[in-house]
Amino acid sequence: MSEERVGFFTDTSVCIGCKACEVACKEWNAIPEDGLSLTGMSYDNTEALGASTWRHVAFIEQPKPDGRTELPLAGSESDERGEPDGGDMRWLMSSDVCKHCTHAACLDVCPTGALFRTEFGTVVVQEDVCNGCGYCVPACPYGVIEQRPADGRVFKCTLCYDRLGAGQEPACAKACPTESIQFGPLDELRERAAQRVDRLHEQGVADAQLYGHDPDDGVGGDGAFFLLLDRPEVYGLPPDPVVTTRDLPTMWKHAGAAALSLLGGLAVGFAAAGRSRRRPPPGRGNGAAGVVRNAWSRAPSSTPTTAVPSSSRRPGPRPTSPGTSSSADWRAPGRRWRPVPS
Repeated sequence: MSEERVGFFTDTSVCIGCKACEVACKEWNAIPEDGLSLTGMSYDNTEALGASTWRHVAFIEQPKPDGRTELPLAGSESDERGEPDGGDMRWLMSSDVCKHCTHAACLDVCPTGALFRTEFGTVVVQEDVCNGCGYCVPACPYGVIEQRPADGRVFKCTLCYDRLGAGQEPACAKACPTESIQFGPLDELRERAAQRVDRLHEQGVADAQLYGHDPDDGVGGDGAFFLLLDRPEVYGLPPDPVVTTRDLPTMWKHAGAAALSLLGGLAVGFAAAGRSRRRPPPGRGNGAAGVVRNAWSRAPSSTPTTAVPSSSRRPGPRPTSPGTSSSADWRAPGRRWRPVPS
């Protein structure tokens, strides 16, 4: 990364929900429209980040009196159910965008190199290289990346990479009328954000907090971080994001150890099978004693010997003495006798 890392600081305390950032983003990047009707939940018509929504302004209505914006609607008394009747409400508005993580899991899982980190520290998708595999979609801990149904490729915020190369700021930050979206060197933005939080705390906004600014968090810090007025979950953000490929090196080590153990077991099994095939048959030993015994068992007997066959041997005539003639040809002890025709 040759250039100084740049990014976004979005101060939601001054966002007015005008959606100028959404319009500017779509116009500059030629993004197709993706929502011309309201969701029914608020004044939000884009609902979430996606392949055709690179900037999304969230509208969050809260029945909380201690907020930066209050809407005094028809008094402040409670209705018959004892609930506020809408007099003490506030809007939380936030312009969400890709976080351009320091440790970006989408980069780790992309098989084609379509996702790459620029010299400005941002993460960009090359549309002509993406093959639509979709591996990066579940890898993103924020759920930012999405495939476009028309062709299956993924699209997301590039932080106006072409404008950065020309020395210009991104279109959304340029169009923001309240400077809720601030662009600049990341270290400078972090210092500015910390000062802003301290100022809000002094003014009594105790819930003001930074999100995604810490380099020691689960993704190594975000290139686009926020000042929030409530818990991250209220804005639809994960409270403790962790890069999904964090344990990938350990998983590969365990997989390699398991593969080596399996190969070792197979090698031992084959070796044992080979030794059992080379083992001599029963009754024949190994070594010098076995050679002598085997040689003696094969040597013919010069003198007939009287022997009593065991019950397992075939029945036949038995000689009365070693000197008498018999119809049996007796051989060495331990060998089967064989009748000889008389």
